[in-house]
Amino acid sequence: MPTFDAVSEVSHHELDNAVQQTAQEISRRFDLKDTSASAKYDQSEITLTADDAFQIEQIEKVLQTRLVARKIDIKVLDGQDVETNVSSATKKFKIKEGISTEDGKQINKMIKASKIKAQSSIMDGKVRVTAKKIDDLRTIMDMIKEHNFNTPIQFNNFRD
Repeated sequence: MPTFDAVSEVSHHELDNAVQQTAQEISRRFDLKDTSASAKYDQSEITLTADDAFQIEQIEKVLQTRLVARKIDIKVLDGQDVETNVSSATKKFKIKEGISTEDGKQINKMIKASKIKAQSSIMDGKVRVTAKKIDDLRTIMDMIKEHNFNTPIQFNNFRD
């Protein structure tokens, strides 16, 4: 039976490249030169540091531009509030991966409401959809693409 997996994954290599490009642009920009502005990435979060909250906003715009240029959806960033003290400001972004249980349940409800003969199951941050016809799977993919979820959704493991 034909199947596919709906997943929410991010390329950590591309994400790292986007953060490195952001850091390079920070060092070249006139308004951020000779400041403590920086962008750092580890496997689960991105940290932006600057002298004040306005500079954090500027760095965030640069980061978003670099992510879009590398075809990474901005929805993967879960931004927290800016933390400020006397001499610096910091903003952290957690990287969202995997489809949440509530989004998985919403996908299941969409499939059942569409009256298409297909089954779906939630497992380990992904949703596996099975149907007898490939056309039904393509219709379900289009429905999922049209719906606006909190996380970006990709499709992989498509099998006949």
